[in-house]
Amino acid sequence: MDPPLNRFAFALGTKERRLSIVGSVGIALLAGVLVGLTLPHGPSTQTQGLVVLLGTLTLGLLTGFTMQSRWAMLLVPLVHVIAIQLIRNGTEGPSVGPIRLDSSYGVLSLVLGRGFYLLVGLLPMIAGAGVGAMLSHSRPATIEGWVPTGILGLALTALVVVVMMPASTPPILGSDGKPLLGSIASLEKVRLGGVNQWIMIRAHDRDKPVLLYLSGGPGQSDLPFSRVLFDDLSRDFVVVSWDQRGTGKSYAGIDPVSSVTLKQAIADTLELSKVLLTRFGEKKIYLMGESWGSVLGVLAVQRQPELYFAWIGSGQMVNPRESDRRLYQDVLALADRNGDEQMARTMHNFGEPPYKDIPFANAFVMSQYDRLYKPYVPPESYTRIGKAANLGPYGIFGSEYNFVEKINVLRGLIDTFTIMYPQIQQVDFRRDVSRLEVPVYILDGKAELAARRNLMLEWFDRLQAPNKQVFSFENAAHSVAFEQFQALHKLMVDTVLPETYMPAH
Repeated sequence: MDPPLNRFAFALGTKERRLSIVGSVGIALLAGVLVGLTLPHGPSTQTQGLVVLLGTLTLGLLTGFTMQSRWAMLLVPLVHVIAIQLIRNGTEGPSVGPIRLDSSYGVLSLVLGRGFYLLVGLLPMIAGAGVGAMLSHSRPATIEGWVPTGILGLALTALVVVVMMPASTPPILGSDGKPLLGSIASLEKVRLGGVNQWIMIRAHDRDKPVLLYLSGGPGQSDLPFSRVLFDDLSRDFVVVSWDQRGTGKSYAGIDPVSSVTLKQAIADTLELSKVLLTRFGEKKIYLMGESWGSVLGVLAVQRQPELYFAWIGSGQMVNPRESDRRLYQDVLALADRNGDEQMARTMHNFGEPPYKDIPFANAFVMSQYDRLYKPYVPPESYTRIGKAANLGPYGIFGSEYNFVEKINVLRGLIDTFTIMYPQIQQVDFRRDVSRLEVPVYILDGKAELAARRNLMLEWFDRLQAPNKQVFSFENAAHSVAFEQFQALHKLMVDTVLPETYMPAH
């Protein structure tokens, strides 16, 4: 018999040992149930990450010591993860849903969900079980036995340090290199709709008018990008960027999933607007949104126009379902032009929107955007500042996120999009928003996808508002506020402020 099997047989050979195995399995099962119930999408905050890491390490030590066998390194994590999966079975979101390896999106979902828990939960448990089993023997371990243990210990210590590293946003500096007097640069937790959510506030002068920026998605966090690209804007405005529930620093708000609704997103927007009015002593604030944020912003302005000086839309969406339908046809036409039968088969398999296979169908279509955009060259200032900032994919290298939040940036893009996007399929501003009671300013990228831009122009032509203007740019597509950040600053100062701002004092 193989030595490991001998040891396993020996571990089962006495009543006491059998009881120790049953007890260890029971503890692992109970811990899995607890994690599955309290953290259905896994650890989502720095505190939760540390609790899971230290808790599973302790669980491993205890069960390894009790079982007196390195088989605990396999048995205990296996039982634990099976219990988690059974408890959260049916939880919405690709990062915790059925495993799919048929696309890079599915692999990414696996890494962000199960892979992340493997790192902060299962590996500490495995290491702890190995150490516990070693300590349970009366015979002292050899040097060879302690070397891998020491390496694991150093690795876990490094992981704890990485998880504990705080997030921050850089201060706004004066000409002397010191924090500018009267400025504000902060990351702050706010309670909206009963859920903790995060905002970033940046301004050279905290007495300037307030502008709330709504990022795209649903599920996208733009904190590092808005910090870099809206720096000019923060000289004349108090710029507030917000990670909505289920997004980035606010990813923990995805649970319960029942609260991630369009209705609640609008309510959160209005509540945050009122918080900012009180915080900065203003009569009204400015509201600006990008893509999904432009849907959310218009609906908030329609609901309570008295809160806002004006609406500024970038990458303005009007009817997501119709845009998707047109994009579906555009991708099929692209496949036909290029003789790409595989692409055509893929699109036909997804079927015409609204897609049942969200977000995998959307991800595939988005991967074709660069081939569908009209040829254009983004402003040199935009590409230069983007390279210099080195924020990484989706800004995950930004200092505004701690380690867990960097994972959350990508989990929010996948999970929150999956939950929220089907809920906006019935939105059609051409039908439901014929008038807004505030001035409307639209940033229009002429290189934008026709499936989106044409709907925006159609809606804007019909829209009634006290004042409405479109600012068109040849060298911009969907993310106009970012791509044309310098032009945005100029038009906000030269046009929007003079036409709309009324100071509170």
